[in-house]
Amino acid sequence: MTQLDGVFRREWGPAVATIARWSGDLTVAEDAVQEACAQALRVWPSDGVPANPGAWLTTVARNRALDRLRRESVRPGKEFTAVYEQARTVSETELHPVGDDELRMMFTCAHPALDRSSQLALTLRLISGLTVAEIARALLQSEAAVGQRITRAKNKIRKANIPLRVPPAELLGERTPHVLGCIYSVFTEGYWSTGGPSAIRDELCDEGVRLAGELCALMPDNRDAHALAALVLLHDSRRRTRVDAAGALVPLDEQDRGQWDRGRIARGLEQLRLAEGAPGAYLPQAVIAALHASAPTWEHTDWATICLAYDRLLALVDSPVVRANRALAVGFRDGFVAGLAALDEVADDPRLARTNAVAPMRADLLRRAGRLGEAEHWYRIALDGDGVSAPAAAFLRRRLAECATP
Repeated sequence: MTQLDGVFRREWGPAVATIARWSGDLTVAEDAVQEACAQALRVWPSDGVPANPGAWLTTVARNRALDRLRRESVRPGKEFTAVYEQARTVSETELHPVGDDELRMMFTCAHPALDRSSQLALTLRLISGLTVAEIARALLQSEAAVGQRITRAKNKIRKANIPLRVPPAELLGERTPHVLGCIYSVFTEGYWSTGGPSAIRDELCDEGVRLAGELCALMPDNRDAHALAALVLLHDSRRRTRVDAAGALVPLDEQDRGQWDRGRIARGLEQLRLAEGAPGAYLPQAVIAALHASAPTWEHTDWATICLAYDRLLALVDSPVVRANRALAVGFRDGFVAGLAALDEVADDPRLARTNAVAPMRADLLRRAGRLGEAEHWYRIALDGDGVSAPAAAFLRRRLAECATP
């Protein structure tokens, strides 16, 4: 990577968003900013990086987009003037008082007409500035598949005349959850789906934290946005301690709390304060993360309040995975036998059939209860499950060995 990559990463999203608003075309905007970055690579090494690189890139990109619109004018006479006037006046027809270009792009990429995978890929490309190859590596997909998905999404936006704007006030409430979910997906792709230490996956975590913060700044009265920001900051505070030097996952009770990012914890707790009363599911999840982040030791974790937070979460999202996680918390609150009983209540839920969530939880509760033979059996089942990442497999093998040789 060149020394300018950091500048391009930071300025890519705002530049694309500005040119898209001006031109009304995502492809034109993306190509124009790409050309501006290419010109910067030719000019900046000798001339120096401008004092305002974002303004420089946006100005050059605007000129490139203008040239393209002029070339693509096919009708004589007033055609180019009409195209130019339409582009120039897009911002004047904005229906919502929030006018930030990047927020507008967030709502466009997370439009409900697009499926989740398309929303995620489009966000990573147009807002975060990741290349198709980087997105493919991050999402564990082929470059061809990611490229086609992005192209289809942009075509759908164009053909369906999806406006490149923040929705009007009467639609804002129903559209905002799509933006929140898309930002959270960016973060979770890097944090939860990690295949081991990776610069790309670290970048996805950083980008998810950044986008959540940007949304809070642009929509300061949205408590769900603050809850999401709190959640990703508190999780991210312990990112560096989740995998050991050998590449195995490190469970929460064994992580070095002295290595947790106290700055991010403080910011997360402040966002949690601003999120008080948020109606959505991010708030109880952030409360759980905050209780873990604030506990001085694993033994001092407030499991009673964590169980209450899970109860609140289940009232909002009746998910068997949430029920399984609550069962684990019950095990620490009421004893591991009680946790196993709570896990039995959800283990047969057909919605868990395609996941590997229950086996490692059951194995852990059995191990803590001293039933090592049964725990060994369930650790083997967990290892044989689908979608086990390399760090998770290394952790499960270690636990298996501990059960075999206590």
